Amino acid sequence: MQQSIQSVCVIGAGTMGSGIALSAAQSGFPVILFDINQAVLDKAITSVQKNLQFLVDKQKISAGEKETVFNRIQFISEIHQCKADVIIEAIIEKTEAKVSVFNQLAAVNSADTIFASNTSSLSISDIQAHVDHPERVVGMHFFNPAHVMKLVEVVKGAQTAEAVAQQIYDLCLRLKKTPVMCKDAPGFIVNRVARHYYLEAMKLVETGVAGLETVDEVMEASGFKMGPFRLMDLIGMDINLTVSQSLYEAFDKAERFTPSPLQIDKVAKGDLGKKTGKGFYQY
Repeated sequence: MQQSIQSVCVIGAGTMGSGIALSAAQSGFPVILFDINQAVLDKAITSVQKNLQFLVDKQKISAGEKETVFNRIQFISEIHQCKADVIIEAIIEKTEAKVSVFNQLAAVNSADTIFASNTSSLSISDIQAHVDHPERVVGMHFFNPAHVMKLVEVVKGAQTAEAVAQQIYDLCLRLKKTPVMCKDAPGFIVNRVARHYYLEAMKLVETGVAGLETVDEVMEASGFKMGPFRLMDLIGMDINLTVSQSLYEAFDKAERFTPSPLQIDKVAKGDLGKKTGKGFYQY
């Protein structure tokens, strides 16, 4: 096991992946950001530049620092170039897809390379059971937007080595994040607790108790930075629904985790939130 993580590779250049890459680059790490889709990579480049320019405009960094941070990131579309001390995947929420990409990466990296999954709901133990050297597989769950939000859940699977979990915990500190260590369990900590923030909010609307705008206003007036409906639009309706469905199955279809028909309908229509221009709100 390497003594200290010196390089980072992020797999998946969507909103979450590009945010993780930016966070690492801001902390001085050389970063590889990979995506098989060039259009997604191009969008990530624009997003990273936009976020850095925002910091320049707010006088948080200089124009020179913006260029330095940006130049720490390599945007690539060839997976054989994905070599680093730690590889963080931020791809589709399907166990098979995550296992497949980790096994492809195992072929071009050393056995010491740490594989971290940004999954928000899938079992780390299930993922690592099908990956070479499962002891180096760990959960590293960021929150959106990853370059802003401080919390990171470090999740230990059944076979995760203590040294690996500790290195990821230490990496989070170097990224100026607030890590919390937990064992693998459905929804980990945050999504397990927060699930009812979304589900009960939608139930209020479904039963006609209150409108979604009212629910959001009340929750924000109560101290939450964002109401449940605005937050679901930010996260992405499809992603949020997938987590609900995952917990529903993991808890043997317990009624309290039943996915909302309101959200299922939104996903079926393609109204996924901010990323599509329409969710519970119009953008």
